[in-house]
Amino acid sequence: MQLARIIGTATATVKHRSLSGARLLVVQPLLADRARADGDPQLAIDLVHAAVGDLVVITSDGRLLRDRLGSDTTPARWSTIGLVDPAV
Repeated sequence: MQLARIIGTATATVKHRSLSGARLLVVQPLLADRARADGDPQLAIDLVHAAVGDLVVITSDGRLLRDRLGSDTTPARWSTIGLVDPAV
């Protein structure tokens, strides 16, 4: 699990059948200080109805995505699993 900031959304005209109806987010993984980037932006499947600017928890748990998307062959890696309270 890792903290990330939602920096945008992505649209795919062609995507794997397991991603049909899935909302794609562009997330910037963050270091513990919540300010500095930790690597390159990633695509994540939105499971928590996050918005641009939100601080979220992301995971690369493949089993979670396979279960949520109903596919054993999904190419997706990252997903959002929680919204971080901005007051914390």
